[in-house]
Amino acid sequence: MIERAVKPVIEKCLKVLPAIVILGPGQAGKTTLIKLLAAKNKKETIYLDLEKTSDFDKLNRDAEEYLLSYLNECVLIDEIQRMPSLFPLLRAVIDEKRKPGRFIITGSASFALLKGAPESLAGRVAYFYLHPIGLHELPAAIPMNKHWFRGGFPQALTIRNNQLLQGWLDSFITTYIERDLPFLFDIRFSTSTMRRLWSMLAHLQGSILNAENLGNSLDVTGTTVKRYLDYLEAAFIITRLQPYFINIGKRLIKAPKIYINDSGILHYLLRLHAEKELLNHPAVGASWEGYIVSQVLYAKDSRLDMYYYRTQAGAECDLVLVRGHVVKACVEIKLSKAPVATKGFFHCIEDLKSKNNFIVCSADVDYINKQGIRIVGAAIFINKYLAKL
Repeated sequence: MIERAVKPVIEKCLKVLPAIVILGPGQAGKTTLIKLLAAKNKKETIYLDLEKTSDFDKLNRDAEEYLLSYLNECVLIDEIQRMPSLFPLLRAVIDEKRKPGRFIITGSASFALLKGAPESLAGRVAYFYLHPIGLHELPAAIPMNKHWFRGGFPQALTIRNNQLLQGWLDSFITTYIERDLPFLFDIRFSTSTMRRLWSMLAHLQGSILNAENLGNSLDVTGTTVKRYLDYLEAAFIITRLQPYFINIGKRLIKAPKIYINDSGILHYLLRLHAEKELLNHPAVGASWEGYIVSQVLYAKDSRLDMYYYRTQAGAECDLVLVRGHVVKACVEIKLSKAPVATKGFFHCIEDLKSKNNFIVCSADVDYINKQGIRIVGAAIFINKYLAKL
């Protein structure tokens, strides 16, 4: 079993707070994690999976009576976004007996789950995100290239062969499109259009988003595309990386860049069936860039914000890492094992006045070049330098 980095932090919170909420995409390992947490919580455990009709009905009949009958136990509520009406009730039940570690809750959609929840449970709960397995959590027995190709969903990462992997990813995507997204957000859409959107996003990995052009290709409006992207981002499937603005007299690119978070999903949508196919594919550079962006997203401190920077004159930086209003680092992402900094990257460093500057590459290296840029391998950057920013 792969140890999750967030687990020790959650364990500390359970000793202080009445409830914790773990958010993340389906199949990322939330259920496994909460059962492990409950086992160490030293309380009798009641587990409710709201995707099961029988468990849903237990709360649907009279949730207050049911929950008040377990004042001394640890209640695990899996996929709570299926019953968001529980949040106001949980506040009352927690206040009835405010003891640490009473509730461990999961949800698969930030938008649906958080709607009204912060107000209901303010001061009573801590929120955590469980992303797919990140490079910072990867066991030594699993090579980085395998992780890059297969992505971080535990079953995809550990499944026996690539043929079974393709079947699992097909089922995952179909389930999300045909069942999970409509249920999570109480929406109706053309499943064929949504599937085409996923495919198009794969071919636009790392590109500047133009919703109108994307809508024209799908025969829908740009507004509809943006709404669909809202759903996908709220379900942790994609990230829209926003541009970084500074008060300078330059013409800047102001649209977000778009990434599919999980590289395994990306490669499936690109119809790649083996690692060697990836290395010879035209999208390999965009795939590597997206992989590093997602690994930084998974591993970074929550107070460290991520942006990109690009001017219309051609200066470009793949990642700008900012804490508060201070630029902590500029990061260029290159697949090359012997990368060279571009003139545009130096312009970004000059514009942003960044003191920590990196080129993250695929080689296992760590050195500073003649221009003062640190050339570093992906795993070394994630595990050694990211936490210091």
